[in-house]
Amino acid sequence: MKNISIAIDGPSAAGKSTIAKMVAKKKNYIYIDTGAMYRSVALYCLNHHIDLNDEGEIKKHLENIHIKMDQNNHIYLNDEDVSETIRQDEVSLAASKVSIHPSVRSFLVEQQRNMAASKNVILDGRDIGTVVLPQASLKIYQIASVETRALRRFKENKERGMDVDLETIKKEIEERDYQDMHREVSPLKKADDAIEIDTSDLSLDEVVEQVLKLINKVEEE
Repeated sequence: MKNISIAIDGPSAAGKSTIAKMVAKKKNYIYIDTGAMYRSVALYCLNHHIDLNDEGEIKKHLENIHIKMDQNNHIYLNDEDVSETIRQDEVSLAASKVSIHPSVRSFLVEQQRNMAASKNVILDGRDIGTVVLPQASLKIYQIASVETRALRRFKENKERGMDVDLETIKKEIEERDYQDMHREVSPLKKADDAIEIDTSDLSLDEVVEQVLKLINKVEEE
């Protein structure tokens, strides 16, 4: 039986990770949180006061960055659980900055491809279907309006006890979209053969149902 690889791409706060985790659990696939990997590199840089725009300096430290994930979706940076820390808005913006550097992308893409080589996997990010796994069994491009995404992020941060402002989050998402779509290396874009799903007016269960139907078709081929 062939290994199935599912690529879910889309802009920040479109719910990619949430959907990917839910689908992976239902299908018993391995979930690889690629965004968390970039966030982990960004957090390392922030903690060590490394200039996010200085690729040469970041490259010197890559060999010191060790990222692991467990079956409970916990993210470990050099054996420290950073699952919550990497979700902070400061880290999110920093991740967008470090992700433009070719050396960072090469470093993480190699790890992501190795993870996806021998098992049924689902990955989400911004360039999974276009760069990381261009031969993925199924490619999905998940979108939602800026307003919807800002409100989702606002509620998530509130639940984490963070002091947040909806308009600030909206501006940060717009800034992140611009950075992701206009970076020179692996910009955010829809793969030619990706299936677009707009989640603005859909519940989580409705999105999961759509994705599961698409996966079932692939499995039957």
